[in-house]
Amino acid sequence: MSQGSATDFETHRPALKGLAYRMLGTVSDAEDVVQEAYLRWHGMDTRGVDSPGTYLSTIVSRLCLDRWKEARHQRETYVGPWLPEPVVHESDGPDAVNDLAHDVSFALMLALERLSPLERAAFLLHDVFEMDFREVAIALDRSESACRQLAKRARHHVQAARPRFEADPDQGERLAEAFFTASRSGDTGTLRAVLAEHVVLHTDGGGIRSAALRLIYGSDRISRFFAGLARKKVYPPRWSRRVTLNGLPGILTLEADGILQATSVALHDGRITNIYVIRNPNKLDHLTHLAPDSMRNALQTDNGRSPA
Repeated sequence: MSQGSATDFETHRPALKGLAYRMLGTVSDAEDVVQEAYLRWHGMDTRGVDSPGTYLSTIVSRLCLDRWKEARHQRETYVGPWLPEPVVHESDGPDAVNDLAHDVSFALMLALERLSPLERAAFLLHDVFEMDFREVAIALDRSESACRQLAKRARHHVQAARPRFEADPDQGERLAEAFFTASRSGDTGTLRAVLAEHVVLHTDGGGIRSAALRLIYGSDRISRFFAGLARKKVYPPRWSRRVTLNGLPGILTLEADGILQATSVALHDGRITNIYVIRNPNKLDHLTHLAPDSMRNALQTDNGRSPA
């Protein structure tokens, strides 16, 4: 018996984690699935496996599908808008976001969320991870023609919902910086200048932290929303760090009340089209290591929970 080697597996680990994250929308679940795939791979006879990458993608896909029933129930009972757990430096900016193979943007993740589990899997395996439909059919235990139809329907929905983003990183950084500053100060003039007319604000508190319970639409309403927050004289963050969140300009902050918050913006035609704010602590534990030790201690004390 020839067991699966750790070296072979590690070669494919980043792609497998990307597949699992796109399937499930959570970093922790993706890591659990990939680890379970490793244990199966390490304990099996791999002499008949011609393509380890394809075989491992099949294992990960099936494990994700097994988890989807619980995940779907959690989505249906979620309080307020749902956003995926943010990832830092998963891609290299707007150019990578426009490349489907590297795209983990919130726009793509939310588009995938509207698909059935099988549509999601067929689309990812074929369009993103370039498996042929014979391999996809084996992975999903469906006919090739059924998998073609699944991927076709998914592709239509994703293309309709997934906008193109600005390719100029300098402009993106300038707009993001202007927004982050103006949203804190309540500068409605600057906000209206950088926000697209039909901009959408997504705030995810999960019923644990304060957040808008519905999407907020339009530059005027969103400008007034941030001006209202500024009038409450909220103290500035204790700590902040500029990061790339899901391929988009973002900022990670430890708020004055000890809440960790992740914010990112998507841009098109020189304006901000979507704002994503994640405050649910369950979705941010995996990012606490980015804060200085002194700030992590403040987070642990204020939140009454141990950082990951």
